[in-house]
Amino acid sequence: MRASDLPMIIQGGMGAAVSDWRLARAVAACGQLGVVSGTGIDTILIRRLQDGDPDGAMRRAMAHFPIPGVAERVLTAYFRSDGRAPGEPYDLLPMYNLKVSKERQQIAILAAFVEVWLAKEGHDRPIGMNLLTKIQLPNLALLYGALLAGVDVIIMGAGIPREIPAALDALAAHLPARLTAEIEGDEGAPPTYITFDPREHWPGEPPPLRRPLFLPIVASVTLATMFARKIAGVDGLVIEGPTAGGHNAPPRGELQLNERGEPLYGPRDLVDPTKVAALGLPFWLAGGTASPEGLAAARAAGAIGIQVGTLFAFCNDSGLAEPLRRSVLDAAARGAVDVFTDPHASPTGYPFKVVRWDNDPAQGVPRQRICDLGYLRTMYRTPKGTIGYRCASEPIATFVKKGGNLCDTEGRRCLCNALMANVGVGQVRADIEVEPPLLTSGDDLRRLPTIFDVTQGYSAADVVAYLLGQRPPVAAISLATKPAATETVPCADTA
Repeated sequence: MRASDLPMIIQGGMGAAVSDWRLARAVAACGQLGVVSGTGIDTILIRRLQDGDPDGAMRRAMAHFPIPGVAERVLTAYFRSDGRAPGEPYDLLPMYNLKVSKERQQIAILAAFVEVWLAKEGHDRPIGMNLLTKIQLPNLALLYGALLAGVDVIIMGAGIPREIPAALDALAAHLPARLTAEIEGDEGAPPTYITFDPREHWPGEPPPLRRPLFLPIVASVTLATMFARKIAGVDGLVIEGPTAGGHNAPPRGELQLNERGEPLYGPRDLVDPTKVAALGLPFWLAGGTASPEGLAAARAAGAIGIQVGTLFAFCNDSGLAEPLRRSVLDAAARGAVDVFTDPHASPTGYPFKVVRWDNDPAQGVPRQRICDLGYLRTMYRTPKGTIGYRCASEPIATFVKKGGNLCDTEGRRCLCNALMANVGVGQVRADIEVEPPLLTSGDDLRRLPTIFDVTQGYSAADVVAYLLGQRPPVAAISLATKPAATETVPCADTA
């Protein structure tokens, strides 16, 4: 398969587990590219198991995991047939370090395999996985697990994934792969590598694997040109604008804030798609393109199509916890929702788009400064020459003691724990009962009531039909011709 053979619509990979296997499979059933998020998926897996795996999906997929003994060991350690007791906290995984045990790597491999396997179950449509370049440490193990499940496309942003194509080549051949570790204080020093050797996990001969396509997410023509001209193994590009949800690329040049305190983007941050088209790689546009008109304009500019996140994030098939999704959609219907590009919320330092609404359950709830999942930790070189780990969302005194800058802690929140809460697996806390959510979205959230009847909810199939021009938006439907509230437009076979 070539990237140019992929569908027009890529469903964005929204973590953690908003873009879960159910959403990806629903989108694939409509002939478009369903994408699962790999962000924190190992923690998601063991929390689903601790909650009893009520529908049996985790265990069904784990039964097909090809590395002997791994699924059985994980089930013994984490599965609870009756779920957790009321008020019982989740058991935690050891945080991922530069050097981790084989057993810890295997949980990451297993988790990625399970999510992709379930998304691909029962059909032959392509499925992708999205990973964040910034979360370096588990990525090689996650990629390998996705390959074992037959993933078709890998999509990566939140950084510059220049080493991923070579890593995919190696992993597909069961050869050792490596990534250059980003370590603060090591500038100019010989590189330190994050390494992963697939054959350490096999008692015998591993099965043949197929290398997936690779699409990096970029926010400038400069980066697009680098990937197209200087890095082998790049099959296409996703060009993302600043209105997309989650982490955004910082504005080019000196940071300036608008009157709301948001990063100010200008003409330099807009990507001319005709310049990307001239590079000769298939590409998709993301951010502000989620409409039939946006899809038509993207294709007219030379793109294969568009990547869409927000419209899928709030549909009935997404992984968002139902009470949270319902609360946001009710607020959207009243015009009581806002999306704020927060320059401080994320420990990564990247701008992060935060949803604000009148019934946000996190309002007034003290958010604990903590780092017990560790996905967004930064590696740094200690005065003794060893490698340490710190996060701007951990207790301030701890962060500063590790050499962190006090200014970097301003407004920071633990996204790892908050994103778990978004999908219904928030950690139990002694002081606040359960971790509060922190929801992210693209600017298109405000448009949802003009597209769908959000008071009744809508499906992934409805999103696809709208984008393909097969379903008029709510705002364009007269009361006389409006379909019943429960009607869902079936998927069209557009592959």
